[in-house]
Amino acid sequence: MIEQSMFSQRINTAATVNEILAEHPAAVSVFNALGIDACCGGNASLGEAARRDGASLDALVAALDSLILRGSMRGSMREGDGQ
Repeated sequence: MIEQSMFSQRINTAATVNEILAEHPAAVSVFNALGIDACCGGNASLGEAARRDGASLDALVAALDSLILRGSMRGSMREGDGQ
């Protein structure tokens, strides 16, 4: 669901809201903040959900990428600490 390169990480906008939540449960905070229906509308792709709920797709992707990157960094720090 995440397209990665050496320099950036970008979430796949074809992934559904439910798929993103299954892989990254903390993403619910992003969906809530941007008014994305993550409950009944969870079968929609990110692009469809953004259009449907009047959110900027660019803002949604940026917020999800940031959240996922922060989570990845925390996981890396924990692994490095031996926790």
